[in-house]
Amino acid sequence: MAKKARVVRWGIPVAAAAVVAAAVGAGPVIASVGGEPSLPDRTAEQLLADVARTWQHGPMPQMSGTIVETASLGLPALPGLSGPGPSGASPVSLLSGSHQLKIWYAGENRFRIMLPGEMSETDLIADGDKVWLWDSAANKATRLTAPAAPGGTASPFPLPSRPASLPATPEQAAREVLKAAGTDTAISVGDDVTVAGRGAYQLVLTPKSSDSLVRDVRVALDGETLMPLRVQVYAKGAAEPAFEVGFETLSFTSPAPENFAFTPPPGAKVEQGVDVPAAGRRPETAPGAHDGTRVVGSGWDRVLVAPLPAATDEKRNERKDDGPDVAALLGGVRSAATPVSGEWGSGRLLRTKVVSILLTDDGRLLAGAVTPDALYRAAR
Repeated sequence: MAKKARVVRWGIPVAAAAVVAAAVGAGPVIASVGGEPSLPDRTAEQLLADVARTWQHGPMPQMSGTIVETASLGLPALPGLSGPGPSGASPVSLLSGSHQLKIWYAGENRFRIMLPGEMSETDLIADGDKVWLWDSAANKATRLTAPAAPGGTASPFPLPSRPASLPATPEQAAREVLKAAGTDTAISVGDDVTVAGRGAYQLVLTPKSSDSLVRDVRVALDGETLMPLRVQVYAKGAAEPAFEVGFETLSFTSPAPENFAFTPPPGAKVEQGVDVPAAGRRPETAPGAHDGTRVVGSGWDRVLVAPLPAATDEKRNERKDDGPDVAALLGGVRSAATPVSGEWGSGRLLRTKVVSILLTDDGRLLAGAVTPDALYRAAR
């Protein structure tokens, strides 16, 4: 049955940049199956409070499952968006198409995340104080260090600093979405849904801003554990979700110990990587501190403003095994974009259902899940 709880506001500091980066245009792949579940009525206030308590105090249940993330900016064919690079999916490639992620979780410091490929796989494996990042395509194993989190416990799963080549989990996406829910967001409870065979509540977050291209974001919460099962982003005027990440299969049983055993195979390149930050502590750089990057606006209207790489920097931006050719990607955007001009200057505009990108002739890149007019104001 449809929930009729009143719409509420949740006054949490807004950090919508991560949601903007993931808001992209494709059809759904995580279908609700079976009849409508019947869950006890809960208001939006109750769900938000219960989720906050669960994330702060409640341990994540042991489980294993398969996650599917579907994303597409609706862009023409651009360099770097065609698929994974030589050593697995690149951060840019995750903005296009569908990607599968397998997860095994047995405790705060015992889990495995695997991104399978056609002929390879990328794994993040934690077993106590041993944390490995395995890239089978590059035949490379990177040993990471997981320090203790505040209070002396190990960093809980999922790690906030997961490698950028791995898609987000529903929990990571849900945390970012709820951070973006400020006073300019109406929050309500939608119809109950079924995700991966589990009955789930559905929080619906609706931006109030007329500049936002996002119609609403829907977070499905497991009816028993309140664990996020799926996050969907809908663009204004669209009937299908623009971005979706959710469980396709899920089992709340203890994974077999062999899932967490890893030894670099003979002949593999073994490296020592950077430390993995404890949960809740993400390395941050103040906007504009080094390269001139800054954020204009707040809430769902946030616009990223960054300098375009100079021609002399193009060599530095050429594709490596773990990243896209930035110069080629920007060149593709320029060729596909439309010439525009105004009081702010001139440049080229590329607009999709949920993201607008402006490349100015004076060497700036502006991007956000906002209308072009919002970009023009930020460019002044």
